[in-house]
Amino acid sequence: MIDLEKAKQEFKKYTLDYDLTIAKVNNKIDHSFRVMEISKQIAQEQNLTEDGIELAELIGLLHDIARFEQYKQYKTFRDVDSIDHGDYGEKILKQNQYIRKYIEIADYDNIILKAIRNHNKFEIEQGLSQEEELFAKIIRDADKIDIYYEAAEMFWKDAKKIVENSKLSPEIEEQFNNRNTIKREKGVQLNELDKMVLTLSFIYDINFMESFHIIKDKDYINRIINQFNFSNEETKQKIENIRKIANQFLEINQ
Repeated sequence: MIDLEKAKQEFKKYTLDYDLTIAKVNNKIDHSFRVMEISKQIAQEQNLTEDGIELAELIGLLHDIARFEQYKQYKTFRDVDSIDHGDYGEKILKQNQYIRKYIEIADYDNIILKAIRNHNKFEIEQGLSQEEELFAKIIRDADKIDIYYEAAEMFWKDAKKIVENSKLSPEIEEQFNNRNTIKREKGVQLNELDKMVLTLSFIYDINFMESFHIIKDKDYINRIINQFNFSNEETKQKIENIRKIANQFLEINQ
């Protein structure tokens, strides 16, 4: 149904219009291919047809297509300071039927576009069909799983001391301990430790058992926390409690 190799080549061609010497821009290409693979893994575990699996892969490849234009225009990946990259990704693919470069038939356009539009939202929009919601959930899980990878390996590589010397905001701690996914609010300044805990709170918005299995198998919760050495005893205790809550939540949802 979908020529995924052709789609990959078109995606690479698209990104050539951007400055890939900028590491954070180039990383978005790697992120897209990793999310593509994770989407495949989740879709396979849902016993989807081969066409369904390929569709999930294509959505994984294209979910962040707006990130390149976002950075070019605004020099940031923060949606609250620029554009909603889910909405803008949908716009890019619809413009001049650019989506046809990735899939020849139009039968799945609504699924693809709605999944991309919803992948970065705090909640999935109401009114989707069962099939549209399924693929929206697959890409949301796959994206969060790779963000966990990036959080463990990249995000704070050069800023560990900043995190270690930050204090956890009471409202962030409360939201996490209440098992709430933490929302990034416009105008609200978070320190780096708050951002780390916000990232960990993604665990409360995971949809599939296979996703929980991947997170546990890769030990992402512990790897994200273990990279830091908190000298403040109170902060250390708070983070250890967050570790315990997150890992318990992971266990009961497998």
